[in-house]
Amino acid sequence: MTLLVVGLSHRSAPVEVLERVAVSCADVLEQVLGGEHVVEALVLSTCSRFEVYAEVTTFHGGLADITDVLERRSALAADELFEHLYVHCAQAGVEHLFTVAAGLDSMVIGEPQILGQLRTSYAQAEQAGTLGRALHEVAQQALRVGKRVRTETGIATAGPSVVSEALAAAADVLGGGDLAGLAGRQALLIGVGSMGALAAAHLRRAGVAGIVVANRTEAAAQRLAALCVAEGTPARAVGLAGVTAALPTVDVVVCCAGGSEAVLRVDQFAGGSAPLVICDLGLPRNVEPDVGSVSGLTLLDLGAIARRAEQHGIGSDALERARRLVAQEVRDHLAARRTAEVTPTVAALRRRASEVVEAELRRLDGQLPGLDADVRAELARTVRRVVGKLLHPPTVRVKQLAESGAGVAYAEALRELFALDPQSPAVLAGTQD
Repeated sequence: MTLLVVGLSHRSAPVEVLERVAVSCADVLEQVLGGEHVVEALVLSTCSRFEVYAEVTTFHGGLADITDVLERRSALAADELFEHLYVHCAQAGVEHLFTVAAGLDSMVIGEPQILGQLRTSYAQAEQAGTLGRALHEVAQQALRVGKRVRTETGIATAGPSVVSEALAAAADVLGGGDLAGLAGRQALLIGVGSMGALAAAHLRRAGVAGIVVANRTEAAAQRLAALCVAEGTPARAVGLAGVTAALPTVDVVVCCAGGSEAVLRVDQFAGGSAPLVICDLGLPRNVEPDVGSVSGLTLLDLGAIARRAEQHGIGSDALERARRLVAQEVRDHLAARRTAEVTPTVAALRRRASEVVEAELRRLDGQLPGLDADVRAELARTVRRVVGKLLHPPTVRVKQLAESGAGVAYAEALRELFALDPQSPAVLAGTQD
C-alpha cells in the first residue's frame, strides 16, 4: 500500500471551485472507501483547502477512485477539476501532510487553526471507521510535527490567522490601518463555530463598541454574546432572521456560518448601504458574490484575504527552522515505515531458524536418548548461539538498508531464499513482542 493525497487549496484553485468541492466529509469518506483500490481514508476540509488522504493498493486505481467521487460531488467536468487538483504519493504525500500540519501551506503561514482542523478530521475518520494502522500512524505523527513546529520555531507567534488578516483588511478599508482601526466600530458576527469564536475574540481585543451575534441556533448566539459581555464588550444575540435589521447598524460584518446556502443576499441591501465591510470566511461562501456590487459596500472573500496574506510573510529565520524540522520529521517517519515493512521478514527468518534448531535437537534426542542432560543443554546453547550469530548480520543489515530505501528488495530476496511467509499468523504474532 502507499499514501496518496488528492486535493485542492487556495494555492491551486479559486474560491468558486473550492466551494464546489467543499462537501460533507462523512459522505466523501464513505464514497471514497467504497472504491476498489482505497483501503483507508481521511478528509481534511477547511476554509482554504479540501484534501483526501488515502492508503491505496495502486496509484492509478486509487487516483481514479478518489477523483470519480470528487467529480460526482462537485459536478465539475474532469478537465476542469484536474486543472486545479494536486496529487502527492508516498514520500511526497507524507511531506505534504507534515507541511500542512505545520501551517507552512496555509493561507496565512503559521496560522494555528489548521492543527485543530486536522485533529477534527482525524476524529471524524476514526469515528467513521475509515482509518487503519498506516493512516493512523502518519496522521498522529503529523499532529506531533505540527505541535513541535509551533513549540520550537516560534512560527505560531510570528504569523496572524485568517480571521485577523480579514479584520485587518476591513480596518484598512475603514481607514484604520490595523486592528486598532476597528475601535469604536459596531460589528455583526454571523456564525459561532470555532472561527466565529476566534473572530469575537479579535473584535473584543480591537475595542469594538458592540457586537451583534447571529446564528441559525439563537441559543448558541446568546452564549457567545454573553461571553463577550462578560469580557467587557457590549453584545446581543439574534437569529438569522434578525440579520437584515442589524445590517444598517454596523460597520463590519464577519461571516463564518456553516451550510451550503448564502446567509447574506443582495435583496437585504435594498437602496444601497452606508460604508460597510463584509468579510466572507465561509466555504462554501456565506455571501452572494453580487453583494460586492452594492453601493457603499466592500466585500472581502477568501481570495482577497489570501492575496493580502501573501504580502505579509513571517520572519525568514522562523520559516527556515520550521522547514528544516519538517524535513527531518519526514525522513524519520519514512525510515521507521520502511523498517516496519521489513520487520515481518526478519521475524519470519528468525522463527524459521528457531524451528530448524528445535527440530534438530529433537532428532538428537531420538538418536541419543541417553545423552547427559547437562551435555544436551550445552549442545542446545551452542547451536542456538551459532545460529544467532549467523542471523545477526543479515537481520541488522536489512533494517539498516530499509532506512535508506533499499531494504525492501533485500527482504524480498530473503523471503525467496528461505521460502518465508512473513504474513503467517505466527510470524505476525511474533512481531508484536
